[in-house]
Amino acid sequence: MPAPAKPRVPSVHTGQALYTRSFLRAYDTLVYGVNSPLTWRCTKDRLVALYDRHVSRRHLDIGVATGVLLDECRFPVPMPDLTLMDLNPHSLAAASHRLRRYAPRVHRADVLRPWGLPDGLVDSIGMFHLLHCLPGTLADKAVVFEHARRALLPGGTLFGATILGAGVRHNRSARWQLAVANRRGVMCNRQDRLEDLHAALTGVFTDHEVTVVGSVALFRAC
Repeated sequence: MPAPAKPRVPSVHTGQALYTRSFLRAYDTLVYGVNSPLTWRCTKDRLVALYDRHVSRRHLDIGVATGVLLDECRFPVPMPDLTLMDLNPHSLAAASHRLRRYAPRVHRADVLRPWGLPDGLVDSIGMFHLLHCLPGTLADKAVVFEHARRALLPGGTLFGATILGAGVRHNRSARWQLAVANRRGVMCNRQDRLEDLHAALTGVFTDHEVTVVGSVALFRAC
């Protein structure tokens, strides 16, 4: 009798493997044209507005996808000092090309491990649609907040968005997509709750706020 199949254990590599060149070509339409407004009920405009409030002249963006949010936000200066960080080389290539007018630096790294960036590098860090793709619970994922705090200058701000898997109301499309994405390891957020996000941020930062829009938690910490 064959041994039962072992359950699939997601890793940080599983969550980013979806971001192929072909997927990135459809990303903006699929994610911000369909899923964000209809499934997760948080529009791209809400995310861009969060950038507009907190992005600085020295900015690090992590989990960059196509760079569309950075492309549409309003930087406080014409030529920001911009660093793009991701584990996926296709995302880095797509975002850096789209944002080439800013001549961004690119840095490939696993967000759960030491980032290999200088301490006190930037005044702001954007972290959008990243946490729900990372393996483990929000307590496990909180290491990324530790890394972010070290990369920020005094008074700097971390801000971002993540899809909560529990404790919020999901529509039928959201329930289906959460089930499929978590089964495939693309997401790992079935147990991600608002109170756990608050706890993870409180453990690292002295001040933070979280607003829930649809299934999405928008957060800011400093």
